[in-house]
Amino acid sequence: MDIIELLKSSDAGKMLITFIVSMLPIVELRGAIPIGVAMGLNPVASTVISLVGNMVPVPFIILFIRRIFTWMKGRSRRLANIAEKLESKAQAKGSALYKGEVIGLAVFVAIPLPGTGAWTGALIAAILGMRLKIAVPTIVAGVLVAGLIIFGITYGFTAIF
Repeated sequence: MDIIELLKSSDAGKMLITFIVSMLPIVELRGAIPIGVAMGLNPVASTVISLVGNMVPVPFIILFIRRIFTWMKGRSRRLANIAEKLESKAQAKGSALYKGEVIGLAVFVAIPLPGTGAWTGALIAAILGMRLKIAVPTIVAGVLVAGLIIFGITYGFTAIF
């Protein structure tokens, strides 16, 4: 029995899988909620676990991403290219939000599409120089809305089928 099958055999394991998946970039809670429900978790439990897990990396991204990019730029040309590409994408998305920074960031994070979640929101907040005490609640608001949307879609889909 492999580790995933072992984890899937208990509710605690299913919750742990859902929590870990919700912390992953791109997938975030948009993928974690349906995965939790597909494994047999209650949709509400899957949503709450995913909301919490999705927020875990946010303060760390905001606090450390600039230092990580600086480190990457000093290591190799390949890492420097990756850092510069991520910075330019975040700046491009962030420049559209600049005037309505707080509301714009919350709406951006709330849109349940790949590339618009908490990870990208935290990256944008860091690039724009938003303070942690402003950025985190803003991203939490967006994540809550996205979570409710995905919950509604997932719950509606499972109720139909």
